[in-house]
Amino acid sequence: MPILGILASSFDNTPAARGLFGGGLSFSPTTHHNVIDYITMATTGNATDFGDLSQNTGYPSAFASTTKGFFAGGNTGSYTNAISFVTIASTGNSASFGALSVARAGGAGCNSLTRGLAGGGISSNVIDYVTMATPGNATDFGDLQTARSAISSFSSSTRGIWATGEGATNIDYVTIATTGNAANFGTASPNNQESAGCSNSTRGVWAGGTISPTGATNVIQYVTIATLGSSIDFGDLTLVRYAIGAASSTTRATFAGGQDPGYSNVVDYVTIASTGNATDFGDLTVQIVGPTGCGNVNGGVQ
Repeated sequence: MPILGILASSFDNTPAARGLFGGGLSFSPTTHHNVIDYITMATTGNATDFGDLSQNTGYPSAFASTTKGFFAGGNTGSYTNAISFVTIASTGNSASFGALSVARAGGAGCNSLTRGLAGGGISSNVIDYVTMATPGNATDFGDLQTARSAISSFSSSTRGIWATGEGATNIDYVTIATTGNAANFGTASPNNQESAGCSNSTRGVWAGGTISPTGATNVIQYVTIATLGSSIDFGDLTLVRYAIGAASSTTRATFAGGQDPGYSNVVDYVTIASTGNATDFGDLTVQIVGPTGCGNVNGGVQ
């Protein structure tokens, strides 16, 4: 009985895995969105409206702790440095947390249990970090190897990784508990920009995006976060598309929204520990390009 009691208590304290997808754009005319949707990662089904971001913004960076989800920067019609957050276990609109050191869109975020990092963006190689438990402005962490936007990112509890992006084939990594410039992890093939990445504690996966000159792709790639090396083919999304969002649990990676050629509300998922093609999970509440995802049981907090 005591052993069973301890196990039950530990299980009950594990947060229910939720994936959040926030912000995005539509075009003709250009419209910036503030919608936040959420899914329950262990099930399948359509997303539910969570609330709204404090700004209508596309292509923000996102990261999360076990309790809070963060959306940083983005395109509001001009680039913003605002950081907002939500409490993942509840629903509701975001609140202000602080500001990035540089206003930018098209970067990507990752996290440990305590720190959230936002790296890159249009014409930027800056990596910022915040302590997620304490509201306030971001601090400069270091630089990516090259300035680039439309990046994928993911993390373990110790390493943050940014893969490919506009004009780059390299994969960068940092040790989250320290500060300093990113080092080379390996290369990605194909070099897909406007893809999206997420992870469990051991594997990082990223999917979709555009590949010049062939257009959009449905390719999913992965790396083992603790080692260095180039990406390996994982499988394919159910649809070819780019500018998608991603969120993960200990077992599943989900990929949502995007474009090619129309706007998509499709959510796909894969089992991270295996390889193979994605399966349909459900739909977002809106068809949207450039949402950003995060979750409370991501690879950085496991």
